[in-house]
Amino acid sequence: MTDKQFKNKIWDYYRKHGRNLPWRKTKDPYKILVSEVMLQQTQVERVIPKYKAFIKKFPTTHTLARAPLASVLKLWSGLGYNRRALYLKRTAETVVSEHKGIFPKTKSELENLPGIGPYTAGAIMAFAHNNPEIFIETNIRTVYIHLFFSQKKKVSDRDLLLIIERTLDHHNPRQWYAALMDYGSMLKAITPNPSRKSIHYSKQSRFEGSVRQERGRILKVLLEKDSVSEKKLRNNDAKIQFTQAIGGLIKDGLIKKKKSSYSLR
Repeated sequence: MTDKQFKNKIWDYYRKHGRNLPWRKTKDPYKILVSEVMLQQTQVERVIPKYKAFIKKFPTTHTLARAPLASVLKLWSGLGYNRRALYLKRTAETVVSEHKGIFPKTKSELENLPGIGPYTAGAIMAFAHNNPEIFIETNIRTVYIHLFFSQKKKVSDRDLLLIIERTLDHHNPRQWYAALMDYGSMLKAITPNPSRKSIHYSKQSRFEGSVRQERGRILKVLLEKDSVSEKKLRNNDAKIQFTQAIGGLIKDGLIKKKKSSYSLR
């Protein structure tokens, strides 16, 4: 397949089947950041109602920065990986305190914000500013592996990024990346996940009985009460998971301990 044939295939699919997603109707870097953070390890269908509710409750960087952590976590409930919500709030606080509420307009400055890595920074630059940044995420990885490396078993992102750069639409990167993501999402629905051929692929760990599950349980209890004693909060059926979850939540800055009780920060 030539690069021209590849581009035509992606654009043709997008014209016929492009998804009408709420975060594609904005160029606000704050709203795009919210969507990108929510979409990490979470399916689009679950994110859409949460995104709409989050933007309604916290429509600007300032409103999120001023909001109590508890109210942010309550609205985040159901998405999992609550650390993402904390980083999102910290990013808003940093943008307000250090940038007067205006998001930085360079990729390097964005990467200096809490919890923002190369992919998220690149996505903000492309979707908010239509800048031709080079980045990769799971759906984009799926597309390039399926169409360019179908016979290879161990594919490196380094190889993919060379082709992503070569085939990038410099005039309209915003829609080009949206088209790639939609095509990748379609591929995952009809074929065995091509991303498994990536050397960076790792299967998500089992949730039932995990530390992740215990973290969620602890936060749910603390969201309902201002302070809970360790005796009442402790899970005797998962002592090891409880100890690891508590330690992780404190380290992440989500909860705090005072004497023998825990509460949200």
